[in-house]
Amino acid sequence: MHKLLWGAVLALMLVGCDAPREQVTVHEREAVPDNLSAWHVVEAIDGKLTLNERVVPYDLNTALFTDYAHKLRTVWMPEGTSAAYGEDDFDYPVGTVISKTFYYPLAEDGSVLRTDDYSGDFAGSGLNLDRVKLIETRILVKRDDGWQALPYVWNDQQTDAVLEIAGDAKRLKLVSTDGSAEEFTYVVPDFNQCAGCHADNHTEKAIRPIGPRARHLNKEYTYQSGKENQLSYWQQVGFLSGLPELSGVPQNVNFKDTEVALAERARSYLDINCGHCHNPNGPADTSGLMLAHDEQDLRRLGVCKPPVAAGTGSGDRRFAIVPGHPEESIINFRVESTDPGAMMPELGRSLVHEEGAELLHNWIAGMPGNCSKS
Repeated sequence: MHKLLWGAVLALMLVGCDAPREQVTVHEREAVPDNLSAWHVVEAIDGKLTLNERVVPYDLNTALFTDYAHKLRTVWMPEGTSAAYGEDDFDYPVGTVISKTFYYPLAEDGSVLRTDDYSGDFAGSGLNLDRVKLIETRILVKRDDGWQALPYVWNDQQTDAVLEIAGDAKRLKLVSTDGSAEEFTYVVPDFNQCAGCHADNHTEKAIRPIGPRARHLNKEYTYQSGKENQLSYWQQVGFLSGLPELSGVPQNVNFKDTEVALAERARSYLDINCGHCHNPNGPADTSGLMLAHDEQDLRRLGVCKPPVAAGTGSGDRRFAIVPGHPEESIINFRVESTDPGAMMPELGRSLVHEEGAELLHNWIAGMPGNCSKS
């Protein structure tokens, strides 16, 4: 009788326990799942978007603008593997899975909020699904023959996301802290658009990560265990090998940090938002306009540089940058436009990034010199 009683108690205890969570699963290229949950990287569980074991969140010094969306970025690598440090690119091991979840904080009426405040978003290292609206999660997975990009779109119930190779579009109302509202269409890129942005070497046409590079990752992140430099943390958990002294690692700045020189902030902003195309090997190499972090030639950076082709894309302005005159500069025209034939970046936004546009306006307005001899 005693044994039977304890057997019944044990059975009840086991029923009440949560089932063990499945480990991250790397699916073959030819058999990618229709549902994001099948990867077991980030999953909606009990009202939270949770990170699996050894899935590490990360952030960037300055991030690519995407219609004021908030982003939860993660990286996972197979047990016993690590990325090899490189100043421009890390050599990630086969099987690496990088995810980026786009979402917005929720307003009480169900609209989404335009805010820089992330404090209400998180539940542990994941997201509180009562407080946010999930839009999409993009997966980058490293294969034997290179990276594969996969866009998943979240359902309205926020229980799972579905693979949408053709992309998607969602009509949203964005509400600012002052109460003003703006309706817009959030566009989820299709597979080819994902590949187009991530193939920052136009010759190789190979997809690779844009954000998780040394200069973008070289910053502190608040983990559940406390604040720590992200690169040091990756090294500690075995995700990064060959990391030099942090003093020798390049570092972009936060474009919103007014304690930093205006030019540094503007260059960091251009690097992450434009440099993956506007570099000597990028899709925009024929433009001659180079906006990556390491460009030192002012002419190639756009100062008094005429466009390759005039017309709609240039706003009939003569030079990419006219020192002291943002109102005459093509760069300002394009970042302040929402015309698909003129705006830059040409993918990933439907709205003007007002803070970024203001930064570039102030930077160019303060430049010395003129283009009178050009």
